[in-house]
Amino acid sequence: MTKSSIKPRLIVHGGAGAISRANLPPEAYARYASKLQSVNAGTLHLLQDGATALDAATHAVRLLEDCPLFNCGKGAVFTRDGTIELEASVMVSKGYRKRGCGVVLIKHVKNPILLAREMLVRGETDGAGGHNGGDDSDPSGGSGGAQGHCVLGGPTVEGLARQWELDMVPESYHWTKKRWDEHKRGLEKSGVPNPTWTQNPKWSPEEESWDGHEYLPQGTVGCVALDSYGTLCVATSTGGLTNKLSGRIGDTPTIGAGFWAEEWWSQREMVYRQPRPQAPINAVLPDGLRDIVADCLPVLGGTYHEIPQGSPLSEKQDALPFGSSYRAVAMSGTGNGDSFLRTAATRTAAAIARWSNRSLASSVQEVAGARGELQRSAGDRWGKTGEGEGGIIGIEIINGVGSIVFDFNCGGMFRAWTDDHGKERCMVFKEEY
Repeated sequence: MTKSSIKPRLIVHGGAGAISRANLPPEAYARYASKLQSVNAGTLHLLQDGATALDAATHAVRLLEDCPLFNCGKGAVFTRDGTIELEASVMVSKGYRKRGCGVVLIKHVKNPILLAREMLVRGETDGAGGHNGGDDSDPSGGSGGAQGHCVLGGPTVEGLARQWELDMVPESYHWTKKRWDEHKRGLEKSGVPNPTWTQNPKWSPEEESWDGHEYLPQGTVGCVALDSYGTLCVATSTGGLTNKLSGRIGDTPTIGAGFWAEEWWSQREMVYRQPRPQAPINAVLPDGLRDIVADCLPVLGGTYHEIPQGSPLSEKQDALPFGSSYRAVAMSGTGNGDSFLRTAATRTAAAIARWSNRSLASSVQEVAGARGELQRSAGDRWGKTGEGEGGIIGIEIINGVGSIVFDFNCGGMFRAWTDDHGKERCMVFKEEY
């Protein structure tokens, strides 16, 4: 692979939700901002040194999984039963057969994002799936081990993690006292003051407690990277919803809901609509009145209409016609996962960009911005249950130039990136903290 002149870009997020200055004091904001800025700067440096988007994005998310500040890996939320069930996913715009993979119901893998990465990379040697996919001598369905599957969970995928020699940990590794306090308070608030736990953690004196007021990130963490070869990658990881039912699967490992990446060639062309036959009413309308009515009802007119349209080209076409353009997008979502699932949020944003020939920034705004599709999906429950709340980060590349995009419809979204002028940025609200 030859390195091109494409400028690497990167953006990371640390979750979105009902964040305000009242529940995020300056010292707390400083902790989150410091970590996100460090991850952004260090990972962008790797990209600039030639790292692939896949390596960079999964590296950034691994660092966040290792940090107890965020709802992923060490520091993840608990289920209603007081257990840990982690999720992670990765997807690339090109270069791998599976393109996207997710892992669910993870308890003992130290870094779920690395497990999702292994599924993607080893998919190049997996069998095709089904009854007899892959090497007949390999009962796992191929030398990769995951067959053609894009999403696996529980003991099956954790067994693959051991086979692939990933770092395994006891479930208690992921516990933090702040999250346990949050778990207990949530149960009490919902009327379950004395649950029957299968485990009752013993905390060291160094473990910090939660006061019930300071904001604790509820969404996922994620990273979108563009490398110098023109490939986009999105990596996302989460502990899910606080006190979720055991076995619940969210948007983070679900392709098209909490993450998406794709590329396409398009051209901007003019499509000419043929004149419609004269409507019978035209024969009885005076000329002046006919023109007025035709302005309101174009079906009565007989003129040509020029319509700009993005037309996908054949992937097998070698020589692209004049005016063609290469585009690719990648996005990571954070917020109320069930709302992202119901709206297929990230794939919807990509589809708007592709088929309506709109910028990714405009498309993300249509889905995750104020009064966007996510908010509308909550109906009259908006602002009452947390439904519909969330945000999306992403990168769009058009003819070799990458652009950072993001939007959200809730109190805030932690995000860090380096802007077009090379300045490191970190924000949580629409305005500077």
